[in-house]
Amino acid sequence: MAGSFFALFDDIATLLDDVSMMTKVAMRKTAGVLGDDLALNAQQVTGVAANRELPVVAAVAKGSLINKLILVPSALLISAFVPAAITPLLMLGGAYLCYEGFEKLAHKFLHGHDVKTIEHEARQQALNNPSTDPVAYEKKKIRGAIRTDFILSAEIIAITLGAVAQASLVQQVVVMSAIALAVTVGVYALVGCIVKLDDLGLYLCRKRHVLARATGRALISSAPYLMKTLSVVGTAAMFMVGGSILVHGIGPVHHLFEHWSAGLDTLAGPGPLLSMVAPSLLGALFGIIAGGVVVALVSLVEKLRPTAH
Repeated sequence: MAGSFFALFDDIATLLDDVSMMTKVAMRKTAGVLGDDLALNAQQVTGVAANRELPVVAAVAKGSLINKLILVPSALLISAFVPAAITPLLMLGGAYLCYEGFEKLAHKFLHGHDVKTIEHEARQQALNNPSTDPVAYEKKKIRGAIRTDFILSAEIIAITLGAVAQASLVQQVVVMSAIALAVTVGVYALVGCIVKLDDLGLYLCRKRHVLARATGRALISSAPYLMKTLSVVGTAAMFMVGGSILVHGIGPVHHLFEHWSAGLDTLAGPGPLLSMVAPSLLGALFGIIAGGVVVALVSLVEKLRPTAH
């Protein structure tokens, strides 16, 4: 009896150890999407009243949990009944990441400043318009943020599924549930902190202590730069993650990049370092090219589509 108990305990410990290792791998693979998820959700809740920012973040977080309650079982069903669909779905998600990243770059470099100015003015007009229903405006922001979260959550779940595709069903359930919960809590806790940075800065600026006031001014001045940094890091990560997914799904390209990376290892000096970062950089470059191709195809389809009169 005691032997059976300790054998069961050993099995549970082994399972938890495997789950822990797979969760770490999955978190590393999804880290790129998380940067973009964080930046996008922080941007989505801008424009609401200061005293409503945290309730809006909480409402979006609740919607995000519902999204994952739909996505995790769906992913597990695909893994159980149509495992061959995992790689195509991953590549589809990777292509979408590259498309979204390239569209961001094109948007920024072609009409970035004008679009931002127009969006800011439209938001201010809506907020200052007496006929604007603040409750309806807030609900619209929440729905938009939850839609964005659904797309990014689908990408995170798909990448996680690819990382645990060879594991047992129990391990898949535990790892994917852990990732879904950790991502939701982590991202929206950080979003809540980010959107309240300026309020914390104003609070500190009112203090008498010189250090507190200096910290407050630093927080207020750094908040916009933090948002920009998150956006840049998120976009770069989209190319790295999306490109790597596509490269791994295309055998000849994957082998070619591996060969090039291995060749760098023989160089003197920075060779080993270059060999280490080359796969990620090559993946990102491939992601940029793939994103450009997808954007061009989407633009072509939109031009060819007959317009309704």
